[in-house]
Amino acid sequence: MLLIVYIYAYNQREHDNLMIGKQNHHQQTILNLYNSGILPDIIGMQLDISEDEVYQVIKNAASEELRKKASVNHVSNASLGMFLLDAVINVDLAIKHAQRSMWKALKEDVPEFNIPMEETQNILEGYAKSKIMLVILHIDIAGSTRMSMTLPVERLATIIQTFTQEMSLIIAAYGGYVLKFVGDAIIAFFPINSDDLYLPCVNAVNCAYSMVKVMREGMNPILNENDYPELGVRVGIDIGENLIVQYGWATHTYVIGDKQIIKKPHLDVLGYTISIASKMTAFAKPNQIAIGQLVYDVLDHTQRSTFKVLPVSSDVWSYISNDTGDIYSLYGSSTK
Repeated sequence: MLLIVYIYAYNQREHDNLMIGKQNHHQQTILNLYNSGILPDIIGMQLDISEDEVYQVIKNAASEELRKKASVNHVSNASLGMFLLDAVINVDLAIKHAQRSMWKALKEDVPEFNIPMEETQNILEGYAKSKIMLVILHIDIAGSTRMSMTLPVERLATIIQTFTQEMSLIIAAYGGYVLKFVGDAIIAFFPINSDDLYLPCVNAVNCAYSMVKVMREGMNPILNENDYPELGVRVGIDIGENLIVQYGWATHTYVIGDKQIIKKPHLDVLGYTISIASKMTAFAKPNQIAIGQLVYDVLDHTQRSTFKVLPVSSDVWSYISNDTGDIYSLYGSSTK
């Protein structure tokens, strides 16, 4: 499915060195779109380049892949998390796309859900059986329980599937990876390159703001037009060490000459941070973003000013900060 939110803008007036950087970024954009299941002809149309150019970038990347070792460094370099992405993502186009998707899903009652998970597993393979630092993002729908009591389950599923489709595409646009879907919730992660915590934290926070905006201005107007109640989202974001663990095996069938069946491990993320990010959403109001102390500390002054301490009682929140030994602080964004 096409998601225009991935489009990156080019500035022809920049200096030559900046143009080289933009060209590399442009190539990475093509690869990210392609790995997300977008067809080359659609990529070319939206980036205003020829289909042949798209195929050439993909071909060059495949050749380079063969020359590289399957290492953690390679996996990290494949991530968009090394860029500050908010300035080059068109959220207004994402809103329009969400409107069209929700309208079509409600009218035809057949939501389009096509989020490939192979890329997530490929990323995790580079870290299998090891501990890594990740920014974890947890998002769920506020009000879905009430809706489930009044809607037929088929119609509820249509709305939730459309929600998860659009939110997943936004996560990918900001350099994140969907780890799993749990009911009406999505758990995603943003890899950390080297010791730079700032970029993945900021990309995750900006991703959350974009998701809130897409829900408010994209999906809710269509829900209202069709006499459904408005929905909100709650987002929790934290950073910490995680262990990549294996749960069973997944098989993939490829037709290359004779049919081949490839057996690959099914990997998951296990750690303190997953639990914290999931639980902190319970303290967020609809359309609010809750972040942990570690994420808050990484943000700059301007970004911190958009968050305030969440008044959470120690009776219901007992997580202890490893740095201070005190209750781990939570911060919430403005809901206006």
